[in-house]
Amino acid sequence: MNRVAGVPGVDFTVDDIRGEFPQELEITPLDKPPDATVSVPGSKSVTNRALLIAALSGGPSSIRNPLFSDDSYWLMDSLVRLGINLTADRGGGEVSVDGRGGEIPASGKDLFVGNAGTAARFLPPALALGRGPYTVDGVPRMRERPVSDLVDGMRRLGAGVEYAGEKERFPLRVLGGGLHGGTIHISGTKSSQPASGLLMAAPYAETPVTLRVDGRKRWPYIGITAAVMRAFGVNVEETLNIFSVQPAVYEPLDYAVEPDASAASYFLAAAAVTGGRVHIPGLGSNSTQGDLRFAGVLEAMGCNVEIAPDSIEVHGPDRLSGVEVDMNAFSDTMITLAAIAPFAEGPTTIKNVAHTRLQETDRLSAVATELHRLGITTHQTPSSIRIIPGTPRAAAVRTYGDHRMAMAFSVLGLVVSGTSVLDPGCVTKTFPDFFGRLGELR
Repeated sequence: MNRVAGVPGVDFTVDDIRGEFPQELEITPLDKPPDATVSVPGSKSVTNRALLIAALSGGPSSIRNPLFSDDSYWLMDSLVRLGINLTADRGGGEVSVDGRGGEIPASGKDLFVGNAGTAARFLPPALALGRGPYTVDGVPRMRERPVSDLVDGMRRLGAGVEYAGEKERFPLRVLGGGLHGGTIHISGTKSSQPASGLLMAAPYAETPVTLRVDGRKRWPYIGITAAVMRAFGVNVEETLNIFSVQPAVYEPLDYAVEPDASAASYFLAAAAVTGGRVHIPGLGSNSTQGDLRFAGVLEAMGCNVEIAPDSIEVHGPDRLSGVEVDMNAFSDTMITLAAIAPFAEGPTTIKNVAHTRLQETDRLSAVATELHRLGITTHQTPSSIRIIPGTPRAAAVRTYGDHRMAMAFSVLGLVVSGTSVLDPGCVTKTFPDFFGRLGELR
C-alpha cells in the first residue's frame, strides 16, 4: 500500500497501522479484577468530521489527538488526492490541513475508501462542490451498505450524482457543479451518516439548507456533526429533527479530538464483568458522543458509575443484572453489551438495532452465531436479540472482518479461559493498539 501520495511529512500507511497480527490470538484471562486507568485514542467519528471540515475551512487547521486508523487513513488519502495540502504526523499525534474555503482543487479523481462508512458518506456532498467527475468506491462489503438516502438527499439539493454500477449501491459518480440548497426530507432509518455528510457541505450551498431527518427520535451522531461544525465557526440551528445551516465559510482552527466513547466501552465493560475498576480520562459529561450512554446501561446492570466533566470510572458489582435496552441511538456498543450479557443474572434484551445488520457485517446474526459457538442461547428478531445467561465454553470466535466483534469478544476472553479471536488485525479499522491497551488491565 502506498503512502498518502504527494504530501511531505505524512509518516504512515495502512500497512503501518495494521502491523503484524497473527491469524488467531488467544486472550489470556485476568488473574484478578483490574484496577486501572486506560487512555483510549481519539474518536473516529470526531476525527473524520474534523478532517473534512478542516479541508473545507478557509485556511490552515491543526487536528490534535486524531485517530490514526484504517478509516481515518482513507479519508486523508482522499483529501490529498483531491489536492488538499495535508500533513499527518502519527508520532506527534497531529494532522495539519490547509483548507481551501470550500474549493475542491482537483477533478477527475477516483477515490477508494476501504470499508470506512464515514468517508464513503461524508465525501460525496463535499465533492459536489468541485468540478467533477469523481468516483467513490470501497471494498466489496461497502458495495452492500446502504447509500440511497445520501444520493436522494444530494439530488434534492441540486447535486449531480449517479450510481456508477448497481442502483442504490456504491460506487458513486459525483459530477460536481455545486449545491443549490433548499429544504429537504431525508430518511434516517438506516444510518445518520448521510445527514451528517449533507450538513457538513451545506455552508457552501448557494442558499440556506434545511434538513428534516425522519426515522429516529434522537440523533447523537448528528449532534457530533453539529458540534464540530460550530467549533469551526458555522452555526447549525436545531429544532427536534430539523437542522438548518446558512451559507458560510468554516474558520480554521486548532482542534483537539476527544477520546472515543465506543472504544472506551470495552474497558468499562471489562470492569463490569470482572468486578474491577477502570478509569478513562479525557471523556466525560462534556462529551457530545452518544455512545457514552453505554455507561448508563452498565449502571442499570448494577455497576457503580462515576462521570465527571472530563472522566468516567466504572466499578463492577459482584454479579451483573440482565437488562432490556433500546440501543438504536448508540448501537456501536451493542456487541459490547452482548459479550458480557451471558454473565448476568437474568436475560438481556437488546432492541431496535435492525440497522446493525447493514454495517461491517450483519452484527445481530454474527453475535448470535458466535455466542452459540460459546454455548450461549440467544433468540433473534429482525431488530433485536435476547441473550440467556450461561457459562461460556472455550472457543475460537470468528470476527467476520468486523473490528467491534474482535474487541467485544476479547472482553469475554478476559474471564473465559481458552477464548481466542480470529483475524484480530481487523481492529485496525478504528483501534490499532487495542490489544496493547487491553494488556494495561493486567
